[in-house]
Amino acid sequence: MGGALYPESLIKVHTDFLKHSILGNTHSVSNSSKLSLKCADEARLAVLTHFRASSEYTVIFTANASGALKLVAESFPFASGSNLVIGADSHNSVHGIREFATFKGGRTVYIPSTPQGGVDIPTAKNILLRNRPQSKELSPSLFVLTSQSNISNSKTPLSITNYASSLGYYTMVDAAALAATSVVHISEYPIDAMAISFYKMFGYPTGVGALIVKKSFLEQLKRPWFAGGTVDVVQVPGNIVTKAKLPHEQFEDGTINYVQLPAITNGLRFLSAYLPFLPLRLSSLLMYLTSSLSQLRHETSGRPVVQILSRIPTRRLRSVGEQADTGSILALLFFDASGALIPNSFIEFAATTQNISLRTGCMCNPGGAAAILGIEEDMRRLYPGVTLADFEDKMGRELGVVRISLGLASNFQDVWRVIKFAESIAQEKPLQTMWDQWTKFKAPQVGQAM
Repeated sequence: MGGALYPESLIKVHTDFLKHSILGNTHSVSNSSKLSLKCADEARLAVLTHFRASSEYTVIFTANASGALKLVAESFPFASGSNLVIGADSHNSVHGIREFATFKGGRTVYIPSTPQGGVDIPTAKNILLRNRPQSKELSPSLFVLTSQSNISNSKTPLSITNYASSLGYYTMVDAAALAATSVVHISEYPIDAMAISFYKMFGYPTGVGALIVKKSFLEQLKRPWFAGGTVDVVQVPGNIVTKAKLPHEQFEDGTINYVQLPAITNGLRFLSAYLPFLPLRLSSLLMYLTSSLSQLRHETSGRPVVQILSRIPTRRLRSVGEQADTGSILALLFFDASGALIPNSFIEFAATTQNISLRTGCMCNPGGAAAILGIEEDMRRLYPGVTLADFEDKMGRELGVVRISLGLASNFQDVWRVIKFAESIAQEKPLQTMWDQWTKFKAPQVGQAM
């Protein structure tokens, strides 16, 4: 899921507020600081309300969803005998948690991806059962669920946290992709923590994410350091440290992004007005886009223009309030008239000439990419120090996919333009013209992060 387009009304309301208000550091008692603290409290309440979080939860503001995941990763009490269970089809910010688990003597166990991404629920439950924590106190274990893949478009039901929790796992959800287009009621599940990123939800502001977390779970975490804002008293020289009073204050390092927090409150209000209808609209757009691209054929050979690799919805939504069984992205590859793979970097370059923004690469999700590309065995043969260039040289082609993301602002015109662009790839003359331009200018390759 890419970044959402920010609505003009949200920017206007926020800039008008800033023009008529003076905000200050929340770690003070000046009038400007009191206003900032009021706005921060309103934003926290707005987040809790949007996700139907009970009074068990609080909100910790971070720089992004990755920062929220890291807060738990670095503080979770992994020990010898602890297990970290995660899906292969996850973002690198989830995979990175294994570094903290390993350092503290824990073990990482992967739930394999299906060929279409996501996980097979019976397989996932079997792995959770076989690696269940022997003692929640002595060897605490963590299950991290990617609720929606940013490359395979797969959704994994949040209800699997019921099973994990019943086995004694603590549970955390990466909801960065899910929260942008789906209704999530966190209190309906035994979720200890959930990471989100606001720019994916309504476009503005960037640089602000959040960890929605149970206060009781925070009590189990052991922070490796302290910083400004997280403490009440620090003895210097010495070793005495008294934590800040409120749970969220103990985890918000330094000064929070107080100038942008009023936009969170307004952004959630904006999104909440559209969210009941959004899945229905996106279902229609995605089904039309998928059908149209699947039918495209090269004019000279009749071969398919694209191969869709991501999971396709099993049904089209018919009424307001229904929730889709997939996300709203397409991951695909383009082929020429002979059936040869067209480089993703060319597709991205050609799209930019028509003011279409696509992303190419592995979307920072190497496990999901390997699964839908069918290169999991090649992934297993990687060696220490390998680079992306090395991997691509071995495979003989660029790695990754072309991703088309639909979201809050997407409309039929956007989908129609993408289809027309794909049609130009099917036509020999336009394709050759774009290829000559690409060969001449060799546009920089972007979006290739593994």
